[in-house]
Amino acid sequence: MQCPCHPCSVVPLKRNPPLPCPSFCSPVEMGTLASCSFMPLNSEFRSNPVRRDFRERIHCHELNRLKGGACFFANSHTSKHLNFDRFRCFATNDNDKDTTNGEEESGNNDSKPTPPSTSEEPALSSLGSAYKKFEVDYSKLMELVGPRRVDPADVKLIKEKLFGYSSFWLTKEEPFGYQQEGILFFGNLRGKRDDVFSKFQNQLVEVTGDKYNLFMVEEPNSDSPDPRGGPRVSFILLRKEVCEPEPTAPWQYVSATLLFLLTIVSSVVLGVDSQINKLPPEVVGYFTHPGTTEAPDRELLLPFVESALPLAYVVAYGVLGVLLFHEVGHFLAAFPKQVKLSIPFFLPNLATGSFGAITQFKSIVPDRSTKVDISLAGPFAGAVLSFLMFAVGILLSSNPDATGDLVQIPSFMFQSSLLLGLISRATLGYEVMHAATVAIHPLVIVGWSGLTIQALNMLPVGRLDGGRAVQGAFGKSALLGFGLATYTLLGLGVLGGPLSLVWGFCVLILQRTPEKPCLNDVTEVGTWRKSLVGVAIFLVVLTLLPVWDELAEELGIGLVNTF
Repeated sequence: MQCPCHPCSVVPLKRNPPLPCPSFCSPVEMGTLASCSFMPLNSEFRSNPVRRDFRERIHCHELNRLKGGACFFANSHTSKHLNFDRFRCFATNDNDKDTTNGEEESGNNDSKPTPPSTSEEPALSSLGSAYKKFEVDYSKLMELVGPRRVDPADVKLIKEKLFGYSSFWLTKEEPFGYQQEGILFFGNLRGKRDDVFSKFQNQLVEVTGDKYNLFMVEEPNSDSPDPRGGPRVSFILLRKEVCEPEPTAPWQYVSATLLFLLTIVSSVVLGVDSQINKLPPEVVGYFTHPGTTEAPDRELLLPFVESALPLAYVVAYGVLGVLLFHEVGHFLAAFPKQVKLSIPFFLPNLATGSFGAITQFKSIVPDRSTKVDISLAGPFAGAVLSFLMFAVGILLSSNPDATGDLVQIPSFMFQSSLLLGLISRATLGYEVMHAATVAIHPLVIVGWSGLTIQALNMLPVGRLDGGRAVQGAFGKSALLGFGLATYTLLGLGVLGGPLSLVWGFCVLILQRTPEKPCLNDVTEVGTWRKSLVGVAIFLVVLTLLPVWDELAEELGIGLVNTF
């Protein structure tokens, strides 16, 4: 019998039920065995000698020593490239040991089917070994394009050498991660968390070398806490190249440099804006009255430039000094803990000179206390320097002999911060603060901008310094609650005033995700660290909370409805 869609050689076979043709044609009749070649669909494939050789290698045979059907392919033993030597479909019957044709059934034993040659049909053992070789090649390919997974042999060593009755009694293990690149160990902790984890860290290097990171985390979906107090503990094993941050790329250095240059420009612009009241009336009228067509004389701007640029540079240097001091605080806190930080990516802003900088962790933080210390060190250093300049500037503003160095700003600007407005009101007095404009020293502008920058970065959301501090002090679940409240207040304009929406979008785009877990993400921080984080968040709210008109009128902060 011939295949209805391909020429096939036919060998009778007692087979029930009939087998479908492997080339997706109609089923072969009962009691027959088909051996046919797949025909290509396009002529270009058939005309190519290399492809023709590949086509000639593809056959379909019925073998009588196999149960059911099985399809596999193997690598060519003669080709240096990854070619498929055969694609075979096997189907057999256990009761049939020999294949015969119709002539044998009728008693004619002279005409027997010619068995396939050895060159066309290699032994099953050779095909099986070739298939295993293909599996090995496929595994190596997946290792190159996919994540590096944990070696099962290393898992066995860890279970034998690390875990035990006196440290961590292992109950089960399961793959961890979206692509199952890690192993999650469940069990019962049999010692103090810090002691057991420190012991595991040392033994891990001795057993498997320096290629894995072991994380101690809270057990996911735990039904009950640890009987000895605190959450139940699990361990996660990951390769270092999977879980550790990537090094800073060259394009990131270029981006950081450009952002720093733009921050310098925005800081200078902030200083120039503080001198805007010194512009000649003709220049102000040209920009404020649409009907004015005659441009003012450029020589009128020369006195303004000569007087504004020196003070503008003072403001710019002060803002940049606060930013750099902030980053130095981060690095000084990270250095003793051997935590690597990336270069800062400054964010320019015309209203305050800058929004601060984004600094990434370039190594895994060892514990939650270290995360809190590094996160608070930067804002604390920047806030101390900013407050000193603000205090000195307020004192100089109250000195009558310093009128030549003062700049005039609208009094309603002091309504942007409840804390700083109250300090200014207590120092300068009711009459000064309730006028249309207030004469202040440029250091007040620097200190005010610096404190606003520190407060914005200490908001408890995402990967901001405040978000990292809250995550380390109170846990990731607490950060979710703080973050939701922060986004709500920013969206309503309750915090930050006119800067709230802009800063909220920046956080959503750049820093919205929480920080990665620490190696020891279970041991809680001390009470004094939690208290320090709580006080910092309270001061942030007071700094960013604007003064509404009714309260400003009662306190004498600014002249309400002046403009």
